[in-house]
Amino acid sequence: MYRKTEEQQAAVDGLRRFLDEKLEPEIRKYDDQVIPDEKFREWAGQLSEFGVLTAPHPEEHGGYGMDWVTHLMLFEEVVYSSLDLAVPLLINVVAADLLIRLAPPELCERYVPDLLSGKKFASVGISEPDVGSDVAAVKTKAVRDGDYYVISGEKTWISSGRFADIFICTCRTEEGLSHILIDREEHGFETRDIKKIALNGQSTAQVFLNDVRVPVGNIIGDAGQALRQTLVVFERARCHMAVWGYAVGRRANDEAIKYSRERSQHGKLIAGHQLIADKIATNATKIDAARLLTLRAGAMIDAGERCDAECAMAKWYGTEIAITAARDALQIHGGNGVTKDFIIERLARESLIGPIPDGTTEIQKLIIARSLTGISAF
Repeated sequence: MYRKTEEQQAAVDGLRRFLDEKLEPEIRKYDDQVIPDEKFREWAGQLSEFGVLTAPHPEEHGGYGMDWVTHLMLFEEVVYSSLDLAVPLLINVVAADLLIRLAPPELCERYVPDLLSGKKFASVGISEPDVGSDVAAVKTKAVRDGDYYVISGEKTWISSGRFADIFICTCRTEEGLSHILIDREEHGFETRDIKKIALNGQSTAQVFLNDVRVPVGNIIGDAGQALRQTLVVFERARCHMAVWGYAVGRRANDEAIKYSRERSQHGKLIAGHQLIADKIATNATKIDAARLLTLRAGAMIDAGERCDAECAMAKWYGTEIAITAARDALQIHGGNGVTKDFIIERLARESLIGPIPDGTTEIQKLIIARSLTGISAF
């Protein structure tokens, strides 16, 4: 069911060549330093032509009218080369999907084509200093004032925050939780980057909203329905997070394979040592299993089926296998694995982040159990 078609294989191969020959060498120049905003826009525009941003979206909005499974295959290749680059693309894809499904036509016409071409970047703001997995506890307020909402609050852990042109903010309106689009140029908001263990090339930021006035027409979907709408957003996001995990794991395992075929100890290549072979084989199998879980969820999205549990399984398993694969790959590298001369130390740091965003591993397990038992534990 999940074997690539000829068209999918050609798309993946073309993207892989471009990443290997053109983009990854340029990205590596920045190491763990902040990548300039204009570089993200340049690279996003290039990758849009390969379908990374455009594959799953309708042609009338600037997409390629393909499917989510193909998109996830392409997204895997970007993560394999650079997670710093992949994260902003993930946000644009999910934000565009939210706008296409729920926003008024005028907002879609104005913003979606630029999001899919990489000309503009989006951020989605749910998390707050005291609000993580409990979305219903959002405190940011949007008070109606005639034809405007006046929004005040603080969001945190916002991907692409520093260079986002639009901010889709989850707010508490009179009707309940609502999504409202804030245009940085027209309405304004302030950001401050958060330094992390990894992924410092892209922006993860705090967003500060101080009496920001936004037209009522910028509400996305029905007022008060953001919690229900967010559940669908999480399905897409969690599939991407699963890819984040197993693509990092795949890169780590590939680096371990390469190193094991070059490094000799005790008179032979370490690939010939049984304990090394066990780690490589086990991780390769788990990475493939994570991919299959994710593509199953993607196929369900393409079929229009709800897949909370399936996406939760994929996200949990995919991001956790990244840690295992990166840890084992670092061990195979020995002392070299903790130096900046080898990519594996970066992969190990990046892998640790994956189980946290878009619902922790623990939250994913509760979602799965709720689906199976019909009883919520949170």
